Amino acid sequence: MSAAVSFTGVSRSFGRTRALADVSFQVPENSVCALLGPNGAGKTTAIRALLGLARTDAGEISVLGERPGSLAARSRLGYLPDVPAFPAWMTAREYLEASARLAGVPASTAGRRIDALLETAGLSSVRQRIGGYSRGMRQRLGIAQALIGAPGLLVLDEPTSALDPAGHREVLELIERLSGRTTVLLSSHNLAEADRVATHAVVLRAGRVLASSPVADLRRRAGALSLLLRADADADADAVLARQPWCKGVRREGGDLVLLVCDEDAAAHSIPALAAERSWGVRALIPLERSLEDVFLALTSDQRGAVRPGAPTAEDRPESPAASRPGDHGRGAAPQRGEDR
Repeated sequence: MSAAVSFTGVSRSFGRTRALADVSFQVPENSVCALLGPNGAGKTTAIRALLGLARTDAGEISVLGERPGSLAARSRLGYLPDVPAFPAWMTAREYLEASARLAGVPASTAGRRIDALLETAGLSSVRQRIGGYSRGMRQRLGIAQALIGAPGLLVLDEPTSALDPAGHREVLELIERLSGRTTVLLSSHNLAEADRVATHAVVLRAGRVLASSPVADLRRRAGALSLLLRADADADADAVLARQPWCKGVRREGGDLVLLVCDEDAAAHSIPALAAERSWGVRALIPLERSLEDVFLALTSDQRGAVRPGAPTAEDRPESPAASRPGDHGRGAAPQRGEDR
């Protein structure tokens, strides 16, 4: 499978901060690839570099076989920043018509393409002006606008950030509908959403690539098993379990505990003993399929301790570039605010 995006030995520093350190990965064509990592991992710097908005100190980047920032690359790329701006007085159709003209879409095909995009985005029956849209509706319109030029690559920067549950679900469903139709690269620190939509993943931490492969391969390579522990455990059960040599990570899901274990036999012997010692009422211990969050914990647990996904880091963050304008999203517009370096 050929690559829509290729990074080879890419490095970028801001003063003493190494935002990207010898980064190499590929995004296969027609995949949905999640660029994952906590804030400060290097996701935004990588995206700005592939858009041609940030220079690199070393290495090479290829975008659809072209140089980042070149007219050839930008004409085949759609982009949605995490907080897109829209003219409040326009309807969705009017906005897409203006965007189609700016993108050079022939008038003979623009109408049919706009109809199809409004249908895909779930906005075909909406008549109100954009100023009355919810955040989720704006994000879906932004994705439709980024697709107006029929790009070979769609780049989404934190597409579900700050959305309510309904908007979050709608945007993820839209991304799922795009799977196989174009290449999608989305940055996120939300591992659960990436687990739902991504076919491939690149995991970054402190500017370095920890893993890059199909999601199914990442799960197999994690080398650990997830167990769901249903028990009436005390508040410090997380800490007690995390100290066990067979435990690589612990997280809570409602009233349950999900354990990432590297030695299933040791866990099976140790958990009943701990439960008896601490008077935990164990109701069930269930093996689970590994999630991307489990994979992330497994990848990072041996590197300065596990990092909670989404936790802020001490790394510097870039200044906010200028706000986007109508038509900018599909032409490599600058992100409105940096989530990380």
